Amino acid sequence: MTAIESSERAETPRSREASDSPAEDAWSTLRILFGRQKRRFLIAASALDLHPGQAGALMNMTPGTPLPMHQLADQLGCDNSNVTGIADRLEARGLIARQPYEQDRRVKHIVLTPKGAKLRAKLAAEMGGPPPGFARLSPGEQRQLRDLLRRVLDA
Repeated sequence: MTAIESSERAETPRSREASDSPAEDAWSTLRILFGRQKRRFLIAASALDLHPGQAGALMNMTPGTPLPMHQLADQLGCDNSNVTGIADRLEARGLIARQPYEQDRRVKHIVLTPKGAKLRAKLAAEMGGPPPGFARLSPGEQRQLRDLLRRVLDA
């Protein structure tokens, strides 16, 4: 059993009062699920000796694809100056490299190094799978949930 699974099993379900709105109940349930995933993410990042911001940066990068630092800041929901610090620390560990952007020298791109891509793959393997509760749903229920969530996203 991994530390993440142990943490999820140790957690007791929060009691929720049902509201008159099924949409509010669904959203409340999703927030709890996402909160549990945040804990899972923090545990996985810590196990790889990564600050959560560093782990988030790695997860928002695609191996072999340079990413403008300002775009990473947008994806992380933070200021460009925060990404500079995150990139400095990742670069010091040999996980990313900075590259100049040919069309505009003021813009810096970052790219995963082979070492960074390997660490990102470890983090993705730990975080990529669905939480254990999904196994309680039948394949048909899983497809139904997926389709419903896609409809919400498309709205």
